[in-house]
Amino acid sequence: MKLKLSTRHQRLVKITSARWQRRAIFLLGGVVVGAAAVMLAQLADLAQQAFAMLLSKSRYASLLVTPVGFGLSALLTARLFPNAQGSGIPQAIAARHLTVQQARERLVSIRIAVGKIVLTLFGLLCGASIGREGPTVQVGASIMFAIGRVSPRRQPGLILAGAAAGVAAAFNTPLAGIVFGIEEMSRAFETRTSSLIIAAVIAAGLTSLAVMGNYDYFGTSAVTLGRGIDWLAIPACGVVGGLMGGLFSRFVITVARGLPGVAGQAIRRHAVPFAALCGLAVALCGLVSGDTVYGTGYTQVKAALENGAPLPGDFGLLKFLATALAAISGIPGGIFSPSLAVGAGLGSNVASFFHGAPLAAIMLLGMVSYFAGVVQAPITAFVIVTEMTGEHTMVVPLMTAALIAYGTSRLVCEEGIYHALAKGFIERSTPPTEAARAPARL
Repeated sequence: MKLKLSTRHQRLVKITSARWQRRAIFLLGGVVVGAAAVMLAQLADLAQQAFAMLLSKSRYASLLVTPVGFGLSALLTARLFPNAQGSGIPQAIAARHLTVQQARERLVSIRIAVGKIVLTLFGLLCGASIGREGPTVQVGASIMFAIGRVSPRRQPGLILAGAAAGVAAAFNTPLAGIVFGIEEMSRAFETRTSSLIIAAVIAAGLTSLAVMGNYDYFGTSAVTLGRGIDWLAIPACGVVGGLMGGLFSRFVITVARGLPGVAGQAIRRHAVPFAALCGLAVALCGLVSGDTVYGTGYTQVKAALENGAPLPGDFGLLKFLATALAAISGIPGGIFSPSLAVGAGLGSNVASFFHGAPLAAIMLLGMVSYFAGVVQAPITAFVIVTEMTGEHTMVVPLMTAALIAYGTSRLVCEEGIYHALAKGFIERSTPPTEAARAPARL
């Protein structure tokens, strides 16, 4: 009897220990991801400030610095940090679908995380129209994956948790982090890991709050749609944002899959000169815009929302071009913040047709519409915009605009950009013998 009780006790202790170990891994990972996100955010601000100082000395310095920086970043990515190019979210999605650990490690690892951080900062230092939030997702997934590998037992949901924690910490939007994990990363809700994923998001969010304090990413703007005619801005922004977002995604996906003929062969053979050429085009966009389309676009949009001042009429289009050029160049960098900036510019353009309407409200509609059109994740779009601005009176209009944009975007591009690009990483990383197996999720 004593032996039987002792055996049961040992089994209970073993089960309890395993559960607490699993929880500790997710919580520790969330803290580390939060710290990494804060570090990247602060360094990104410094990088953009340094580039702005350069432009204050000579506006035309970008004609040299930006193309050289693009070319060097593309070279370093190809030679030292392969699979660190672009946003990083497609790599995290692909890693969850691969069955071989070595294949996953080529997409999410500490080496990749370091390269992603360094080269994203380098891109911002050179004036690239990129964001840090997408890279934070790949960094978060890489950190969680690395922590999981030192665990004696396999821990499901780590990559998903790391990605969600990355979004939460990067934008100070915990709810958006959870929704992003469900809608975009997994396209399903995994109940057995849901509480652990939420725990990781909370840990990352608390770490961000402890270091940077509570804040709204794009400030606060107490606005709402007033007159009945103002509500026509919802379908207008939804259609315009969805159409432009779909065009952006289709263009980037087409180039990523390889253009046909001589043009496609030239890009593949001369990737570094192509990146430099893209950088030169971005610099020209910057000069035409009055130096407003470099970097994330955060400063311009935040000021416009808080002051109720319209963005320049060509801001949306030029930011669209600069972001598209950076996305196809092959350098590391995200499209989250630049997409929101493009949407704000488009919203400002739409607002010019609604005299007397609240400008900030229509800019928010443009932001959510364009972002939903690009990523084709309407729930994530309106949740993240709502949390970033602290504007809860606009929830219903934002939801409606996001759904209209999603439907419009689908007419132009059949699949969201992240999942379409993830297929390329999966195909390149999956041996033929593994392709027929059921996908593993981590």
